[in-house]
Amino acid sequence: MRHFLIISALVIGLAGCATASASIPGGDVIVVGVKTDQPGLGREENGVFRGFEVDVGYYIARQLGASRVTFKEVRSDDREEKLNEHSVDLVLASYSITPDRAHLVTFAGPYYVAHQDVMVRRGRTGIRNVRDLAGRRMCQASGSVSTERVVSGLGIAARLVPASSYSDCVAKLRAGTVDAVSTGDLVLAGFAAPDLEILNAPFTDERYGIGLRKGDIDTCEKANRAVTTMYQDGTASRLLRKWFGSSGLKLVEEVPQFEGCS
Repeated sequence: MRHFLIISALVIGLAGCATASASIPGGDVIVVGVKTDQPGLGREENGVFRGFEVDVGYYIARQLGASRVTFKEVRSDDREEKLNEHSVDLVLASYSITPDRAHLVTFAGPYYVAHQDVMVRRGRTGIRNVRDLAGRRMCQASGSVSTERVVSGLGIAARLVPASSYSDCVAKLRAGTVDAVSTGDLVLAGFAAPDLEILNAPFTDERYGIGLRKGDIDTCEKANRAVTTMYQDGTASRLLRKWFGSSGLKLVEEVPQFEGCS
């Protein structure tokens, strides 16, 4: 009897551990976290989610076996929180893979490698590349690491102006309260307009990953297979052209090199 109780306790304990780090179950509803204020990547209007990352999230969730796919808003500063509290199952939200973030979540992908660039008001003289941001007012979106790449990574002494999001940054750029916005070119391309221009002077890579709860290796490996299929069957090319074909960006239509699941 004592042995039976010990074995039962071990089974219950192991079951509890499995539940804590379980993979996303196939055949159920999968909730995808996306941005709702980034044109081209993720927007929400009247309850309808649209954008490249929305379409990619839907494709991957279906490949994972979801019977239904739903979407929820995430921001740059709450993506890890939404994953860990099980509010969302996947995050596709211009979520650049970095060593610090990889301590908090498991990343599949990347599903696309963007390139950090700079957006300014059209006709703005004196800003031709990232080096010209020294002493200029650059917008800092909450939770984003893009400004760190400029200020800390490249040692460029830009004057940072905080904002809640990149849509807020673009509003500040139009209002003249900042001189530039710098982040991945796919994000900038979504905001492109006659009064704004992208310098087309990229200086880093931004590997957009699929955020998963930490330790979910099984789903990570399945998601990587889904991304590979997405490129091989032509879906990735079709979606990139659909959302960014008119932007003038040189789009990469080959399968990205994966980071490896950990």
